[in-house]
Amino acid sequence: MASGFFAILDDIAALMDDVAVNVKIATKKTAGILGDDLAVNAEKSTGFVSSREIPVLWAITKGSFINKVIIVPIALLLNVFLPSAIIAILVLGGFYLAYEGVEKIIEFFFHKKHSSIHEQKEENQEDAVLEKTKIKSAITTDFILSVEIVIIALSSVLDKGLSTQIITVSAVSLLATVGVYGIVALIVRMDDFGFLLIRKSNNKGFLNTMGLLLVKMLPIIIKIFAVVGTIALLLVSGGIFVHNSEYLHHILPNLPSIIKEFIFGIIGGLLVIGLLTAVKFIVSLFKGKKA
Repeated sequence: MASGFFAILDDIAALMDDVAVNVKIATKKTAGILGDDLAVNAEKSTGFVSSREIPVLWAITKGSFINKVIIVPIALLLNVFLPSAIIAILVLGGFYLAYEGVEKIIEFFFHKKHSSIHEQKEENQEDAVLEKTKIKSAITTDFILSVEIVIIALSSVLDKGLSTQIITVSAVSLLATVGVYGIVALIVRMDDFGFLLIRKSNNKGFLNTMGLLLVKMLPIIIKIFAVVGTIALLLVSGGIFVHNSEYLHHILPNLPSIIKEFIFGIIGGLLVIGLLTAVKFIVSLFKGKKA
């Protein structure tokens, strides 16, 4: 009886050791996408009133946890019963990310006046409505990026047993959410920590200098994340297209992969925008004839 109990403990210990090794490997493989996830979500989680930053970030974090709870079991089931569907879901998600990235670029270069008017309208909206809209957008983007993280983590343990796959993918998903949004929380509270240092220093000395630096750096960091986040969206989407298409993977072999992925990300986004524009045009024509 005792020997059977200790045998079970040995099996559990062996499983945990195997999982620890695989989590380390999977985390390394997802490091790039986690960096992109951080850049995108840091940009999407900022721009709120100071008193609402943490509640908003917590709402997005909870949404991210729910995303993982939905994605992980579906990915595991599809991997067993319909592995080809995983590729289709990835590619569709890639088109969504590409669309978001290209739309931001077009908005910046060609609709600056419209953008400023839109921002003024946003300011006049009820804060609660605007907050919900931004949270929903952030959770949707997190969902697409989470699919990529889960699939990459799963691909690193395809040759392992089902129990190892489940624990490894779940652990990586949990680390991704806690790590990314933990860092984002630190970023969005930089200015508050800076003001705290200024008050503690009585407006003089090293602490005062550090506090002023943190306060001044936050807007700059947010702008940097806005740019990096847009580039990340295009790189992630382009990477999905390149790695899941044999033709695209072998096209332009001498071009650095990062440039190739960026180009295909832009092309994918332009295709979606073109399709949506055509659909809107057709719908408007149909409504015009109907009227």
